[in-house]
Amino acid sequence: MAFIDYYTVLGIDKKASTDDIKKAYRKLARKYHPDLNPDDKEAKLKFQQINEAHEVLSDAEKRKKYDAYGEHWKNADQFEQARQQQGAGQQYSYSGGDGGFDFGESGFSDFFESLFGNTGGRRSAGKFRGGDAQGEVRLTLREAAETHQRTFTINNQQVRITIHAGVATGQKIKLKGHGSAGANGGPAGDLYITFIIEEDPVFKRVENDLYAHVDLPLYTAVLGGEVTIDTLNGKIKLKVVPETQNGAKVRLKGKGFPVYRQEGQFGDLYITWNIQLPKNLTEEQKALFRQLAAS
Repeated sequence: MAFIDYYTVLGIDKKASTDDIKKAYRKLARKYHPDLNPDDKEAKLKFQQINEAHEVLSDAEKRKKYDAYGEHWKNADQFEQARQQQGAGQQYSYSGGDGGFDFGESGFSDFFESLFGNTGGRRSAGKFRGGDAQGEVRLTLREAAETHQRTFTINNQQVRITIHAGVATGQKIKLKGHGSAGANGGPAGDLYITFIIEEDPVFKRVENDLYAHVDLPLYTAVLGGEVTIDTLNGKIKLKVVPETQNGAKVRLKGKGFPVYRQEGQFGDLYITWNIQLPKNLTEEQKALFRQLAAS
């Protein structure tokens, strides 16, 4: 695979600030987002490259390694360790081009070839671990509330994973050996999957608690009664105390979101009442309100 210059992908200069990187990423992510470009393979690839570039350049440590080692930045620690073991006898200088080092007219030094592989065929290279890969899995809130399995095709292989109830946005899991292939018989890298939980039209999630607004008729708010509300596990009936005020909250213990990998443990559900004023009142009904207002 050809080397991809992350700065070029985001359309920014190598001296770009953190804010510049963030602005460029947001602009391009909106432009190439799969939701806005359905069935567009080029836009999908571009979106993946944009995410990859942002992940590296927005992280100070990763960006430092990338600026120093270019396409080999993921192996920067190995390179530094090997160089220290070899000693400081050789001199290296950064080329400042597409990423990487300048080793003079000979192309690659023996040391570099032994670590990253021989590009000119002069000597056999050692085993080299493949790079790690990143992926995303989008779930609805209700899907994230239930333990279930998903099957993916990765490198022409069917891989099944178990997604445990309670998974949160930004949470990652590692699939060992499902990243980029290794070189010269080296092991493959790992695949890191990040979960993205979509917004729900009814519930707002805050950690393991859920929040919802429920409309309440004025008469029920004044006189009290019973209403049916939605929870993640179905509908339940809830008593309303007389003279309930607009914006009042009710806590339903244990009716919230499941706690990750703690079976039987749930957060709470908080209901906020939105009192609805009656419409299309008859003259008789309006007269009754006037009597109440005058009393």
